[in-house]
Amino acid sequence: EHLKAFDREVNAFVDYMFGPRDTRVRGWFLLDSYLPTFFLTGAYLLCIWLGNKFMKNRPPFSLRVHLIVYNLGITLLSLYMLIELILATWEGGYNLQCQNLHSAGEADLRVAKVLWWYYFSKVIEFMDTIFFVLRKKSSQITFLHVYHHATMFNIWWCVLNWIPCGQSFFGPTLNSFIHVLMYSYYGLSVIPSMRKYLWWKKYLTQAQLIQFLLTIGHTLSAAVKPCGFPFGCLMFQSSYMATLVILFINFYIKTYQRAPSRTAVKETPGTTETRNGFHKDYFAAANGFLNEKKAQ
Repeated sequence: EHLKAFDREVNAFVDYMFGPRDTRVRGWFLLDSYLPTFFLTGAYLLCIWLGNKFMKNRPPFSLRVHLIVYNLGITLLSLYMLIELILATWEGGYNLQCQNLHSAGEADLRVAKVLWWYYFSKVIEFMDTIFFVLRKKSSQITFLHVYHHATMFNIWWCVLNWIPCGQSFFGPTLNSFIHVLMYSYYGLSVIPSMRKYLWWKKYLTQAQLIQFLLTIGHTLSAAVKPCGFPFGCLMFQSSYMATLVILFINFYIKTYQRAPSRTAVKETPGTTETRNGFHKDYFAAANGFLNEKKAQ
């Protein structure tokens, strides 16, 4: 009873802050109450802390088969979301410059259903960090990595409850495309014989940054020439994406403006982490294979 009362108070506060929710998504899994999303995020952070303590004096797990299944599974989910978002927005005649929440009818609901999967994929992607912990890749668990994972899951709970379609489609469409490339790369890179064929590694970093900038530009275009999409949501999304750009550029400068050490020069292609212009940090899917040696 105390938990139910707390749940009512939390959701009443959220509704007071953001206003009436979109009725089209009522009853959808995990959306009616904020507590599941909040507790799952807390469990994620707790697992990082406890997991590092648990693994401190233990050898790392290999998890090769798990990583193949996981990465290729996320690749297929991302491919589904990419195709379905393109088809749904095409069917609804979405305006690329600015699209409101209600004018496309059934297509809006179709977009919302895909974006629910996008929201749910963010809790699945918590496994990126758990794999780092179990494989003792603590250098990969940076502020940028954890910040991105924890905030995205919570932000998309809000998106699904208040702005589940319309202008919200653009970022997930781009991100799904990036994730197809990124997770397929890491799924295949687990197989040693495939690594020499993975030529697109050096382009992933640039594509991720371009994605951020395009999303900010698309969001601000709706603020300059409005179509009825909530202005406050546009400003929040732009601000959040700007934090990712700043953190990403900060890492990029520290990583790529630094002269390579003699040790780095002597490393083999299988162990050189940034030789192809790919950073270890931001990509949540770099399940510990980014700088793994061939011999384990």
